[in-house]
Amino acid sequence: MKKYIYSIPLLIAILAGGGSCKKYLDVNHDPNNPTNVQESLILFPAEMGLTTAIAAGSLTSGNFTTIAVTDAYWTQQLAINQSPPQTDVYQLRPADVDQVFLTAYSTGLQNLLILDRKAIANKNYSYSVVAKVLTAYTLGIMTDHWGDIPWSKGMDGKLVVPYDKQEDVYKAMQAMLDTAIQESSLAPGEHTPGTDDAIFGGDMSKWVKFAYALKARYYIHLTKAPGYDPVAQSNLALAAAANAFASNNDEAKNTVYTGAPGQENPWYENILPSNGPVVMASTFVNSLKAMNDPRTSILITKGSDGTDSGRVIGTAAATDNTIYSVPNNFYAGSNATAFIFNYSEILFIQAEAAFRTSGAAAAQPYFVSGINSHMAKLGLDTTSAAVMAYVASRLPLTAGNAIQRIMEEKSVANFLNMENWNDWRRTGFPALTIVQSHYVGTIPRRYPYPLQEITANPQPQQSAAITDRVWWDAQ
Repeated sequence: MKKYIYSIPLLIAILAGGGSCKKYLDVNHDPNNPTNVQESLILFPAEMGLTTAIAAGSLTSGNFTTIAVTDAYWTQQLAINQSPPQTDVYQLRPADVDQVFLTAYSTGLQNLLILDRKAIANKNYSYSVVAKVLTAYTLGIMTDHWGDIPWSKGMDGKLVVPYDKQEDVYKAMQAMLDTAIQESSLAPGEHTPGTDDAIFGGDMSKWVKFAYALKARYYIHLTKAPGYDPVAQSNLALAAAANAFASNNDEAKNTVYTGAPGQENPWYENILPSNGPVVMASTFVNSLKAMNDPRTSILITKGSDGTDSGRVIGTAAATDNTIYSVPNNFYAGSNATAFIFNYSEILFIQAEAAFRTSGAAAAQPYFVSGINSHMAKLGLDTTSAAVMAYVASRLPLTAGNAIQRIMEEKSVANFLNMENWNDWRRTGFPALTIVQSHYVGTIPRRYPYPLQEITANPQPQQSAAITDRVWWDAQ
């Protein structure tokens, strides 16, 4: 793991080399003592790096393969208008994920470890809370995509380290979040997050809610993990969710993208013609149309012929990119908010957990609230005839349809979110069929380990194919 351990100035230089990361990752620093800086100078670039290069997956930030975009391909929300083979037909090789793996460890985990240790030493506990929550968030992304990963011995600068089992990483994330919640009750210290916090602006009550939201997510992930009881996991998820986000105002999001050159929302950059281009996939567009979903015009643009049009993944590239719909301004405008963890997700976690513990009738109120919270977030009137008719068309939940409908609605509310791929692997919904011209024979269930990691830190887990399952994705 030595190659992933960088001082703050060096990792900033690496990540600032492309796209919108440059403006946001420039910070003042002492080049002779890079970690001897205030916590505020560590937090902001760490948050921006995670948001820009991981959660929103900027294709112009040096990440030629990004997690968020790839997951949206594989859940068939997005497509790339290029003839196959491409990532959307399941071509993902070890060298393709070198940069995104590096980014997660350098600008993410390593900087957050520095921040946490510094905050504890200075008794600035608000910063240690933030560092731990973001570390648990980043570890979740890494282990959900790669399975076993270097963690407990992976941050000490050694070249060759063993991988932690995914189950152990999950236990570590839950323990870390518990510690963050406990530390939130301590005196915050002399320095506290404020404008340097791009996610919550220093509102520590929301950081605690984020911690509980992650706990709920990670509990529900293990409903089919070997040795874990789905009812017990669901009860744990319900208990955590009760202390998580209570409204759209609480959710984790980055609102600092101004739209100025170098400060654009990453999804805006992703749909630029120079990046593929990235367009809507027919699977998602056709689903919106079939359901007469009132969110359609807010989620996606119309193609040049005036219709909602998605690309059939795996077919020959169209000569005119504009015939396809793309994500609309709410999610992909130059100054759009980048959403990290949505309030609606909490409601759908509660719906799933309530169904698993108490049945469809118990799940339905959460399910309806999940749909309505997303409608309201998009600016739609939840008492309008169109919205009420749509919600009514999704009812009632029954023992036979509950998980399917919860996941279908959750995937729309989590538009472009990495969690959709996790949910598909856990539940099989929304239903997907293998794309045309597929590079491998089934929809991928994990990422390959990076080539740089295979070369520098060879481990037996690295032989896994992208069609192999991670530990919690048991059959």
